[in-house]
Amino acid sequence: MDTPTPDQQPAHDPQPAPESGKSQTHGLDAEIQGELEQAMADLEKLTGAGHPHDPQEIDQAKQAAASAPKKGLRGPRVVHAGREHRTGIVVSVGPSDLFVEFGPKELGVVDRNQWKEGEEPPKVGSELEVTVDRYEASEGLYVCSRPGAVKKADWEMLEPGQVVEARVVDVNKGGLELEIAGHRAFMPASQVSLDRIPDLSIFKGEKMTCHVQRVDRRGSGNIVLSRRQILQEQKATLQAELRDKLAEGQTVKGKVKKIMPFGAFVDIGGVDGLVHISDLAHDRVNMGEKNVARYVKEGQEVQVQVLKLNWDENRISLGLKQLQDDPFAAATEEIKEGEIVTGKVKNLADFGAFIELPGGLEGLVHVSEIDFKRINNPADVLKPDEVVSVKVLKVDPESRRISLSIKQTKEAPKREAKPGDGKGRGGPGGGGGGRGRGGKQERDDRTPEEILKETPALRRQREKAKANAKKEQGGLDMSRFGGVGLGDLKL
Repeated sequence: MDTPTPDQQPAHDPQPAPESGKSQTHGLDAEIQGELEQAMADLEKLTGAGHPHDPQEIDQAKQAAASAPKKGLRGPRVVHAGREHRTGIVVSVGPSDLFVEFGPKELGVVDRNQWKEGEEPPKVGSELEVTVDRYEASEGLYVCSRPGAVKKADWEMLEPGQVVEARVVDVNKGGLELEIAGHRAFMPASQVSLDRIPDLSIFKGEKMTCHVQRVDRRGSGNIVLSRRQILQEQKATLQAELRDKLAEGQTVKGKVKKIMPFGAFVDIGGVDGLVHISDLAHDRVNMGEKNVARYVKEGQEVQVQVLKLNWDENRISLGLKQLQDDPFAAATEEIKEGEIVTGKVKNLADFGAFIELPGGLEGLVHVSEIDFKRINNPADVLKPDEVVSVKVLKVDPESRRISLSIKQTKEAPKREAKPGDGKGRGGPGGGGGGRGRGGKQERDDRTPEEILKETPALRRQREKAKANAKKEQGGLDMSRFGGVGLGDLKL
C-alpha cells in the first residue's frame, strides 16, 4: 500500500493553541495529569520563576562583577544551623536589590528591604556575609538573606536553620505551642529562654523570633522551633559592646534578675553581674535567700557599681553598698560614749543581747552587763522587741562594734549588814575594812574598759578564788593578817 504524500494527507481542523498555564497532556488520565501539574508547580518554585527581580538591575550587576577588581577567594562555604553561609563582595546596590559576588560567575542577590529604614546598606566593594536560601537557575542567581533576618514563613519553603516569626497560641507541660505559616509548631521549654522560667504562660499571645530546628511534612506536619540560639547571639553581641564600654568603678543601672543564698544576680544590659552578700549592705548579711531578700527583690531596678571585671571567666562583680551612705558613720556622730540611749532588743544569744539603736545600728550588751546579779541566759531577763535603756560603753569604728550596758543605767543594789558582822579592821568575824565581810556593801567600781576586758575564764577564776578563801577562813586566825577581809583580795 502506497504511503500518502504530504499533499495527499487528509485535512484536519487546526487544533486550538493551549491556554497559558494549562498542561498540554491531552489524552492522559486525570490522575497522571494532576501529578504532572504538581511536578511543574514544584519545579517553578525551585527555579524561582516569577521572582520580581529587575532584569536591568541583574544585567548591571553582572557587568559590574565582570569589571570589578578581583580580590581572590571569597572564603569557604560554611553550614551553620542547617543553612549555608557565604561571604562575598558587594558589586551593586540598586533601589530594590543588593548584589554580591562570591566568585567567578557566582552572583547573589539580597532584598534591600532587609535593611531597616534609616539603616545604611553596605557600600560597593565592602565584604558582606549572607545566608543562601536557594538558587534561581533561570536567572543564574543565589537568592540570599542577611544572617538572622526574619522572613515571612512559607510552609513549602520552611527549612531547618531559617529565622522566622511565630506567635505563641498556647502553653503545655513541655513548652510552648506556636502558629507559623498556618501550621502548629512546638518549642521545648529549654529552648524558650537562657534561664529557667517557671510560668511560661507569660508568653501567651506574643510574637517570637526563632530558629526552625526541624520540619517534618508527613501527615499534618511537625515543626520544632528554638529561641535560645537567638538569645545567645544577642547576649554575645551585647557582651562585645559592653567590653568596650564597661570599666571598674563605673555606676550603671540594672535589674535584679535572681536571688541566691550568696547574693543577687543583676542584669546590667544583657549581661549578668553578681552582688555578693558582702557588697549588698553595710550591715552584716548572713547567707540565705531570705536574708538577701531583705535588701533586694527580683525585678527591682537598682544602681550598682562595677567592682571587678573578668571577661575571661565571664564574671562581673557588682556592689550596692558602695553607693550608699554608711549608716555606722552617720549614727556614730550622734551616739557618744558614756551617754544613755533607748533601744530595742533585736536578738538574744548565749553571750548577750543585740540592741537596735536610733539610726538602725546594733550594739551588744554583754551578759555581764545585763544586771548586777549573775545571769546565765539573757533570755531569762530580756525579751525580743523589748525597749530598754542602755549606756554606750565604747564605739569602735574600725571593727564597727558598739558595746552597751544595761546595768550601768541603774543604781547598784545595797547589801544589808547581817547580825554579828564586824565593822572596821579586826572586828568580829574577821571582817573589817571597807570591802571586808560585814563592812561597807560591795560596789563595782571598775571602768568600762576593765569590764570589756573581763572574760568568762577570768570570772570563773575569781569565783574559784573566793570559794577557796571561804573554805580556808574557818581554820585561819584572821587577826594575824590585821583583819583583812575577802573583799580586799584581788587577782
